[in-house]
Amino acid sequence: MNNLKFFLFLVYTLMTFSNTYGQQSKLSLIDFYSYNPEIEHQVDIIFSKLNDTTRVAQMIVTSAGELGKPDNFVLELAKKNKIGGVVFLKGAKENHKHLIDSLNNISVSRNQVPLLFSIDAEPSLINGRLEGVNPIMQTIDIKTIKQANSVALEINTELLKLGFRQNFAPVCDISPKNEAIKNRSFGSDREKVVQLSKAFIQTTQAQGIIATAKHFPGHGLVEGDTHKQSVYINGELKELDVYPRLIDAGVISIMTSHLTIINNEKYNTNNLPVSCSRNIVTDLLIEELGFKGLIITDALNIMKAVTIIDNAPLLASKAGNDMLLMPIDETITIYSILTEMYNDSIYKQQVYKSVKKIIRLKLFLGLIQS
Repeated sequence: MNNLKFFLFLVYTLMTFSNTYGQQSKLSLIDFYSYNPEIEHQVDIIFSKLNDTTRVAQMIVTSAGELGKPDNFVLELAKKNKIGGVVFLKGAKENHKHLIDSLNNISVSRNQVPLLFSIDAEPSLINGRLEGVNPIMQTIDIKTIKQANSVALEINTELLKLGFRQNFAPVCDISPKNEAIKNRSFGSDREKVVQLSKAFIQTTQAQGIIATAKHFPGHGLVEGDTHKQSVYINGELKELDVYPRLIDAGVISIMTSHLTIINNEKYNTNNLPVSCSRNIVTDLLIEELGFKGLIITDALNIMKAVTIIDNAPLLASKAGNDMLLMPIDETITIYSILTEMYNDSIYKQQVYKSVKKIIRLKLFLGLIQS
């Protein structure tokens, strides 16, 4: 009888262990905001195996594709462990897949933290970013939640085949009339923008791809294009109310814009772009709106609204961004952050928090085996 009890206890224990292990090995982005002590422990273990240089490198997202850095340059950055992710710009599907496979081989062979591959696969942009995919309807033409879900599923299918796990979409700006946004928006109806954005986000993330709401705090109701010049939000943040609802819907990533805010006593950016303003990224987005996901800048290398700022990548990191998209020089960015970390212990802890968030996301994506 005692032997039988022991045997049953042993079977129960093994089944419990098996179920627990199985649950941990099948992490889902849906659970990203849930506390899991085992995952936090794994994050700490991975983090402890890195030095400060390779930790900061996790925050750096370089570019690839026909409009990005040359493939050989990107491969060298990966070999030297100086990047945490790659955004792919214009190019053929086959070329993107070949480079992704080569970069993954580097990570595996050198026992590095795997890279996060991203792309601007907005409905209005994907056909230019991924040459060879079937035509996708433009964002402005999406009118129903059913259409938003269907388009997101179609895009996800293409991205997963190639190894992309973050989509810099959807555009959540209100209005298709802005010079920079055009047909990339869901339109001018605020409620429809929110509902269609939520559908696109939730469908994307349910399939294991990080969705990214952009361009915080709203790029639709302004005049001008931050690719060409400084663009200003003059006074009230008219599109800000979109974001609390997207945060409540579980969006995992938000992209900060390079807009400058003036004539707003509470949210003034002091002549800096939003992406470099601690008042907006940390005080507003993180603390006031309670966003605990990944914050990434808009491109730091081609948009004149930010390239005119001295050491913009460092300022963007100090503002509270977790990942720095396309800095002009990846190596200089890493060492400017390292220097600031050594001089500012509080900032150093902020960087550590960003890096752990990135590692945690890579665990939930299954890039790092739990």
